[in-house]
Amino acid sequence: MYQDSFESPIGPVTVSSRDGEFICEIAFAEPDGFPSCNVTRIGKQQLQEYFNRKRKRFNLPLKAEGTEFQHRVWKQLTTLEYGQLASYRDIAEAIGNPKGNRAVGMANSRNPIAIVVPCHRVIGADGSITGYAGGIEKKAFLLYHEGAVFD
Repeated sequence: MYQDSFESPIGPVTVSSRDGEFICEIAFAEPDGFPSCNVTRIGKQQLQEYFNRKRKRFNLPLKAEGTEFQHRVWKQLTTLEYGQLASYRDIAEAIGNPKGNRAVGMANSRNPIAIVVPCHRVIGADGSITGYAGGIEKKAFLLYHEGAVFD
């Protein structure tokens, strides 16, 4: 395991890689003391650029563990542009499962690659900020940071 971390405006962020080639997790947590590697250093750098408003898109090799359905949801999330919002229903319809908004919510909550796989850009159908594994305050910060407009 490899890790790199930094203090962001919303607390500690840790970038992890199991194999040194792909990022498997970005979490709002303190590191576990593992050494860093090139891919975790690049992930850290790109995230710092994001928080410094110098990056809107990420270019990182990702490899998250999840079900086929979760991967479909996470892939769809990566199509959302910086500051663009979608509802859980929008994501469900986009992946061909129009009644799957609750399942999309569950997949979102299990997204291991925060920010880069932007589950924070998914809001309630009524325009409200809804659950976020990192906490509603972090989600609100990220949305405001990106200039997203919501109710």
